[in-house]
Amino acid sequence: MSRASRSAVLSVLAFAAALALPVAGPPPAPARAAVHHTGDEAAVLGEDHARTHARLRQAARSTQGYPQSRRTASLAALEESQRRANAGFDAARSGRFTRFFPSPDFGVHVALLPTGKVLLFSFERVEADPTKETGPTNTVGRTNAGRAWLWDPAAGTGARAFTNVPPPVVLVPDGTYSPRPAPFFCAGHSYLPNGMVGVFGGNVGGKGGSGARLSFVFDPWTEKWFRNRDMAVGRWYPSVVTGADGRQVIMSGQSERGTGTPTPVVERFPALGHRVPWRPYDIPVGVPAERLRSDAPFRNDYPHLFSLRDGMIYGLGRDADQQWLFDPVEDVRRDLPRRPADFRGYGSAVPLPAGFRGPDSVLVLGGDPRDPHTYRLSGGRWTTEEPRAFGRTQDGTLILPDGTLVTVNGALDTRDYGHGPFNPKADPKYRQIELRDARGRWTLGPAQRLPRGYHSNALILPDGRMMVTGDELQQIANDPDITDGMDGSIELYEPAYLHRGARPALDRVPAGDLPYDTAFEVSSSTAKDARRAVLLAPTTVTHSVNTSQRHLDLRMTGVRGERIGLRTPPGAADAPPGHYMLFLLDAKGVPSTAKWIKLGAR
Repeated sequence: MSRASRSAVLSVLAFAAALALPVAGPPPAPARAAVHHTGDEAAVLGEDHARTHARLRQAARSTQGYPQSRRTASLAALEESQRRANAGFDAARSGRFTRFFPSPDFGVHVALLPTGKVLLFSFERVEADPTKETGPTNTVGRTNAGRAWLWDPAAGTGARAFTNVPPPVVLVPDGTYSPRPAPFFCAGHSYLPNGMVGVFGGNVGGKGGSGARLSFVFDPWTEKWFRNRDMAVGRWYPSVVTGADGRQVIMSGQSERGTGTPTPVVERFPALGHRVPWRPYDIPVGVPAERLRSDAPFRNDYPHLFSLRDGMIYGLGRDADQQWLFDPVEDVRRDLPRRPADFRGYGSAVPLPAGFRGPDSVLVLGGDPRDPHTYRLSGGRWTTEEPRAFGRTQDGTLILPDGTLVTVNGALDTRDYGHGPFNPKADPKYRQIELRDARGRWTLGPAQRLPRGYHSNALILPDGRMMVTGDELQQIANDPDITDGMDGSIELYEPAYLHRGARPALDRVPAGDLPYDTAFEVSSSTAKDARRAVLLAPTTVTHSVNTSQRHLDLRMTGVRGERIGLRTPPGAADAPPGHYMLFLLDAKGVPSTAKWIKLGAR
């Protein structure tokens, strides 16, 4: 945010604070009423500016029920308890949490871009009291709006490291004829081969939340949003996965009729007959999706979707009996065996690393606070694997560059952290991460500062650190300044490998497309120390659903001076076309800082 922009925001906040002084009289009207009736203010300031003032007035009023002093004290208590809890952990064994800083977005959705920046998007809040619903789920009209920001880790952790990238202004069919930034929160997303993020669905509002037909791409190269043709059906809480052909498959989500009406319709983007976006300037404006013959009648939203090395798409539903295999070429669906565990809510699922080939198994974990076990689907059958220390839901599990796993975040249930729903007080155990080693054994690790459950997220950065964000309830409950426009927060974790000595160097990688099963070279001033070269796919995640994760080892064909010979994966089913982070690792498992390569050739 520029200094001028920040000054403008502070001026607006000061104006809002003045308007929010307590006065006698009836209670304030709902947020959307304040926004809809801006009166003379709109004539003087313009409609958008007037809406901002109205929204800030409402936010200022809503802070009276949850004062700043309470937020400040809570954050200070969490900081101190984190310090005490982590004093006994050795960073070289368990890693450590380092930076904690404000963010202008809640991070309900996050995506690591091939530019190294992180896209965060969510909604404009309608409430600043964490004991109430923060987002505009049931709101109809202009306040049911989305927002988006970019964080540039290279620019640091201050306000200037963030850039506002607002979504397109749209009309949604809610009967109000109220243009607003697209309400694309609780959408589904995955990557296209050219590094763009396809985003599908959103919330029309009302009816417990209802599905929007919206379809967008975010272009990391121009840092702009582009709108495509609407989908065939509305979707709120859908899942999206990129297949071996680079096309995105979209399933599930609540329909236009509202919560409780998931759609069985499966769609593919872009439709056959339209080129898959490949080059950075291939922007799919106005491109349609197409409806497939096969259906996906998931009873519950956000199923886990994975494209594995057999080229099939695995749809793992939250219900134990809804586990399916989809053939995207033949356009058919087949049954998979029933999962041994019962219903699972918003928990993790990870395609396990399988060496030089793409993943052929998935580990399902979390989603049930009563069940600490993990379940593996491999070869068409389920096995019960090593349990974690305790059950949790709303958790996220990530693959690290060394192939080990880390679980972060979690809660007892949706917005329940152990003391009832919409209660920011949390059971301390949900703040501890868990680490899974190469043998599949889990150990508890250090505690993050904030408990983060529903809408929490995490991803691995190119420098090997983990970024943690999300959970608007906990973020506003622990906001150091609820009036400064920085609603969210980000915390950084350094895995143990960053505390085991000097890092290998990765100095240069090839530019342009790299075909499959092809030799190539990279340069490293520490080439003699390299023991492994791995690819890690970037993450785009929401609601514990992360369809993009992937980890592959690359074959090392020789070292000549500062040049290391490598070979790309065998085919697109092993690693769908697109951008990957390439890490070199030494004998201790310490990774270099990654450089980006692009797999696949037209």
